[in-house]
Parts: sequence; C-alpha cells; structure tokens
Amino acid sequence: MENFMTDYRQNLLFGLFITPVVQPVMHAVELAMVADRVGLDLVTFQDHPYQPSFHDTWTLLTYVAANTKRIRVSGNVLNLPLRQPAVLGRSAASLDLLSGGRFELGIGAGGFWDAIEGMGGRRLTPGQAVGALDEAIQIIREIWAADKPGGVRVDGKYYQVKGIKRGPAPAHEIGIWIGAYKPRILRLTGRVADGWLPTLAYLPGGPADLEEMNKYIDEGAALSGRDPSSIRRFLNISGRFTRAGRSLLDGSPQQWAQDLAEITFKYGMTGYILAADDARTIELFAAEVVPAVRELVDAERAHQ
Repeated sequence: MENFMTDYRQNLLFGLFITPVVQPVMHAVELAMVADRVGLDLVTFQDHPYQPSFHDTWTLLTYVAANTKRIRVSGNVLNLPLRQPAVLGRSAASLDLLSGGRFELGIGAGGFWDAIEGMGGRRLTPGQAVGALDEAIQIIREIWAADKPGGVRVDGKYYQVKGIKRGPAPAHEIGIWIGAYKPRILRLTGRVADGWLPTLAYLPGGPADLEEMNKYIDEGAALSGRDPSSIRRFLNISGRFTRAGRSLLDGSPQQWAQDLAEITFKYGMTGYILAADDARTIELFAAEVVPAVRELVDAERAHQ
C-alpha cells in the first residue's frame, strides 16, 4: 500500500448503523441480532427523540443489549440536549452493568434545533452547544468515578450538579465517542473524548477532509497532555456492493476492503460502521469485507 500518511495503530473495529424504524416493530432488533451472530463488534442507532417513525433510541439500545450476547451497543449519536447528563451517566452505567460491559457512549452536541425546542429542549448556538457538551461529559465521568471521595459538583453555565452521590461504576471503562465536524468540537474531542464518530457522507471533500479534522483532534489532545493515538477514529460509511468497481465503496467486497484499508493508513480511521438495513448486506460485509480489511492492514503494519 503506497503513500500512507497516518496510522494511529489501533486495532480495527467494525459495526453497523441501523435505522431504528418503528415499523416493522422488531426490524432493528432482528438486524442487531444478525450483526451479533456474524461477529461484528458494534451495533449503533441514531437518536432523534422528536421523530415518531423511530423507536426511542435508549429503549432500543436496552432491548438490543438484552437480546444479544457479545456485540457492543451505542447511540450514533445520543442527543444530549434532550437527555439530561446526570441521568444519562447513571443510565449508561446501569446498561453497561446489565449487559456485561457492552455499552459505549456515542454522544452529540445537538442539531435540528427547531425539533429539539419543540420537544422542550433549549435552543443553543453552535458554540453554546459545544460548551454544554463539555460540561455534560464532566458530569458523566464524575458520576462513573464511584470510588472518588465526596459528591459530584459541577457548577457549569449550562448544567449544575450540586453534591449528588457518585455511582454506580460501569462494568468496564465506557468509551465516550463524539460526533464532531467543526474545529472547536474537534478540539474538545481531542481534549476529553475516547473516540470520534463522523459520517463520510457529511464530508464535502470525501475522505480527504479527514486529514484536517484529525489535526484539530490531535491539537486538542496535545494541548491537554494526551496521546493523540489514544483517541479512536470511527467512520460511518455507506455504499453498494456491485460486480464492477465504480467509485469509493461502490464495487466488489475486495474493492471495499482496499478502500477501507487505504483510509486506515491515509487518515488514521480504525473503526468502520456501515449503514445497512438488510441482513444480506450485513452478512456480506462481515464475511468478506471485514476479514479482508484486517488482513491488508495487518500485512502493511508488519512491514512498517
């Protein structure tokens, strides 16, 4: 593989982004069970509480966790403006405990402000939303720190917690993964988060946009004394399986594997979450793309 630029050398993870449709009522759950059966690492769901055609994401995550055995579950990403952070911290710890350590916290600062306000949430500017997310993550981490003395106290501009008891501690060290695109929230991701969750389709310049975005994350990490390579870089992806390759993620499983391996080495992404709502695509991705990407990446790393 030629001209690779960045590799944070994390192990590869592969997951799904399933639309949480209400009808058919068990569709999303059944697809999550397929993902569990075929050995994928992660199943995720978008979170739009104001959308009546979708299941409530938290309820769905809980139900999926109870009906699967090994796969991890996460929002992609949870809607912070409509989910109070102190309650979210306790809910996350409980779900992690009940699932045997299989919950991860994908979270976002918010969007669709008309709908959020219509549901009773506060309308925030983009800058305010990033500040609120920063405070929320402080609160959540303090709640999880069950062994620290004293109660949780965060006197923020957007959220105030005044001495509540800590705990419960999660079953494992839950990852906090932020959906982020702009410089300020990317720097916040580097400063306080464990992972980054962008969507390829939202990048006007395609994968090339990841290079500059990574720089903001690395800058935030370095200024906080963190190792940039400790931050997992995910990518929500979509595409088509076809016989003849036409473009990025539009071709054979072998082409998909080459495309994803190249993104790994050029832009440091090490978690790929496929938007898919049918069992056949999920099975093909798991059986042919995932092992081929792992093989290509392992071979290239062995020669570095």
